[in-house]
Amino acid sequence: MRWLAPLGTGGGYESSRRLGKWLLVGIAIGAVAGLGAVAFTWAIRGVTQLGLGTLVGWAPPGPVGEGGAAVSRMARPWLLPVLTTLGGLVSGVLVFGLAPEAEGHGTDAAIEAFHRRGGWIRPRIPLVKLVASAITIGTGGSAGREGPAAQISAGFGALLGHAVLKSPQDRRIAVAAGIGAGIGAIFRAPLGGALLAAEILYLHDMEVEAIIPSLIASIVGYTVYGAANGFAPIFGAHPALELGAPIQLLYYAALGVLSGAGGLLYARTFYRVGDAFHRLALPRWLKPALGGLAVGLLGLALPQVLHTGYGWVQLVMSREGLLAFSPLLILIIPIAKIVATSLSIGSGGSGGIFGPGMVVGGMLGAALWLAGHALGLPSLPPEPAPFVIIGMMALFGGIAHAPLAVMLMVAEMTGTLSLLAPAMIAVAISTAMVGDETIYRAQLRDRASSAFHRARFSVPLLASLAVRDAWERVPLSLSDATPIEDALARLAEAGADGAAITADDGRVVGSVSRDALRRVAPDERTAPVSTATVRVALAPGQTLEEGMQVLTDAGTDTAPVVEAGRAVGLLTSRGVLRAYRTAAGRLTATAALTHA
Repeated sequence: MRWLAPLGTGGGYESSRRLGKWLLVGIAIGAVAGLGAVAFTWAIRGVTQLGLGTLVGWAPPGPVGEGGAAVSRMARPWLLPVLTTLGGLVSGVLVFGLAPEAEGHGTDAAIEAFHRRGGWIRPRIPLVKLVASAITIGTGGSAGREGPAAQISAGFGALLGHAVLKSPQDRRIAVAAGIGAGIGAIFRAPLGGALLAAEILYLHDMEVEAIIPSLIASIVGYTVYGAANGFAPIFGAHPALELGAPIQLLYYAALGVLSGAGGLLYARTFYRVGDAFHRLALPRWLKPALGGLAVGLLGLALPQVLHTGYGWVQLVMSREGLLAFSPLLILIIPIAKIVATSLSIGSGGSGGIFGPGMVVGGMLGAALWLAGHALGLPSLPPEPAPFVIIGMMALFGGIAHAPLAVMLMVAEMTGTLSLLAPAMIAVAISTAMVGDETIYRAQLRDRASSAFHRARFSVPLLASLAVRDAWERVPLSLSDATPIEDALARLAEAGADGAAITADDGRVVGSVSRDALRRVAPDERTAPVSTATVRVALAPGQTLEEGMQVLTDAGTDTAPVVEAGRAVGLLTSRGVLRAYRTAAGRLTATAALTHA
């Protein structure tokens, strides 16, 4: 793929040169995203049939767009806790033994790579994420498919970006395009997936430059996935749904309030359960087994919390299907689904949190329609489907801070755009209630909070200084396999702000800063230093203006200076400031002598 390297960046994100480049790169990312989504879907099906099907004797109901499945009873329910425990154990061993970054729901890790790691994701992570997530979900764990799909395709975007793209900015955009392509493919929602890639990165902003590359990648991923699994909307087409009367807007506003409260409960429960598992004095690889055991026991009483849960949402979209449930059960399911997802993923298991969030929102919508039906509210829609669909949009659109993208995604998943008007009210209210809380902790507040988007260091004096004027000579070098705790000790011993990172063959692959390593949680410092490495490098003769541009683009304050394939220095923001002050002092002294 080196033939893509000469392509330039163009004058703006809409320029013809840039579009030509992203047409090629986007197609490649989209094709791999689609194939990855196909492989992931088949892996989930295979594990589900072997685990829940053969061992437990139960098939979770599915949405109509994926063949559906009737509700059935478990033939051997006593094996369910055994299966979920085993699934958590195998997933934990895989993740913490091979790629600790694959822990959890995946989307946050991709966002983290975009903002803080220069768009770099280790190549092994997508495969580990695929296998571990398929095992978690297929053995009954409560998780979604979108997070792993996003990390799988974002991982390829990172690999391709670092292979063929020269600009750190473009490498980050390749990761964002991967996120959109993976989610858009596996949900069969290409437009929503593309917009999600731009919107999900920030609390209150969008990465505008990611939209066009994500559109290209997402439509290709959707096409590849659809060719293998069909193009029908996941929850079937609902073209007849519409806003029936103005008074219904009040009902949807109430749904927005309920969804906002549900989103806050979801996020707070998820992270509190995760924090509790982090504090447990057990090996990290064992904790997902404990979470799996708890989910299996909960699933004996409430099988609705197991697996993805999409089939149960499909059932409650119809009046007949919803009224078959007791009202108390419909109230319990959303809370139980939150708890089950927190146990499955918060314990360190692998899977997404987007899908469960939609299940929770859909069930809350069903509960509100059921209450309105019991009260005999005037002009209530005759079917619960509008409440279920808008509930999915409002809850996760608010707590993920991606209201536009989630509205479009759910519209594509249900085959209807006619509910967007009432959905706007519910999503707006839910988003306002959520405030600055989020389900994705790696999100930044806005582009102004991003190192990449901050005002560039465009001081004329920096252009007259070279990197060698500010570097730290003979830098500390560490192997990329060095544990983070050992790296911190070496940095402290040397009194260094950062270190160059080398691969097994001695090639310099990037750098780490002491501040970045300190931000790693203490119980995660056994991971290799490569997980925190920023993949950038400078040459001694580059100007400091160029050096600061590289540091800013990569979101770091440390970069190795490489000559003849080896690290000869280390450039830090502190060193740049020191060199700038020295040069400015000389200029001031010279000016004083001149005027004396």
